[in-house]
Amino acid sequence: MAQKTKSTTQKTASKPIESTASAGSPRMLKKQKYSSFKLHKKIKPTQPKLHSSLFYFKASLRHIKQHKKIFGGITLVYIVLTIVLVRGFGTSSDITDLKSIFSQLYSGQFGGLLTAGSLFGLIVTSSNSTNSSEGGVYQVVVLLLVSLATIWALRQTMSGTKIRIRDAFYKGMYPLIPMIAVLLSIGLQLIPIIIAGWMYGVLIASGLATSIIEKTLSIIFIIFLSILSLYMITSSLFALYIVALPDMTPMKALRSARQLVLHRRWIVLRKIVVLPILLLIVAAVIMFPIIVFAAVIAEWVYLFLSLFGWILCVSYIYIIYRDLLNE
Repeated sequence: MAQKTKSTTQKTASKPIESTASAGSPRMLKKQKYSSFKLHKKIKPTQPKLHSSLFYFKASLRHIKQHKKIFGGITLVYIVLTIVLVRGFGTSSDITDLKSIFSQLYSGQFGGLLTAGSLFGLIVTSSNSTNSSEGGVYQVVVLLLVSLATIWALRQTMSGTKIRIRDAFYKGMYPLIPMIAVLLSIGLQLIPIIIAGWMYGVLIASGLATSIIEKTLSIIFIIFLSILSLYMITSSLFALYIVALPDMTPMKALRSARQLVLHRRWIVLRKIVVLPILLLIVAAVIMFPIIVFAAVIAEWVYLFLSLFGWILCVSYIYIIYRDLLNE
């Protein structure tokens, strides 16, 4: 009898336990766990769908307009610091002379449009550049300080708190070191895309890869490395907002950001990638008439637009962050 009881106990112990719930309570299905870079069955997201990229773009513009005094003041400080510390009061190119050269080069019905497009591309690539290493360092410092002030102002204004412009720079600077730590993590995540750029220069641009097979394999590997970096930084961008919270550490912010985009990383990435496209379209619509009719001020106008565009970028991603958080 003792042997029979012992064998029954062993059989019972060998059976897998499916649920710890009592007999009278309903059984709960075990949640599927997701791990990056591991093969597993596709997990269907249970969260509601996110809004469109255009919705977030309009929402960020609307919020900035509602608090135009605060964000206009932050933009003004950004402009002054950029001119004084980074760029100076000169221009990098003579747009008027270049316009006459391009006008002679492009003729016909679409000559004016081609001229404006060429000058716009030149302004985009050279407007925010600096010729000194000190200017580059100042540019990074100013960008970091303005980003912290903007994030703090967004958090306060969206909670209904009345603030002043100076409060954003006085009270919003406390998470500076944690944010730098998160930025260092993002820098490590950008290594694959840096390697991809180096490979493109060595293999494709310099002509080291000659055959079609070599070029195809090189391009596939370059695209893979680029996507890998974009995949990793998609969550880390939100860690920049999370780490600005009180008593938040960089590692905890990075872990929380990964949970925030869980199962929807590619959807969020798509909305982030659309942002620079929208900004370029808006900038082109504003800049083309200015290049045609007032080319002298075109470079300065684009400088102001690009600096305001950064404030808009921070607001755009923050609104996506709030949307993910409120679900």
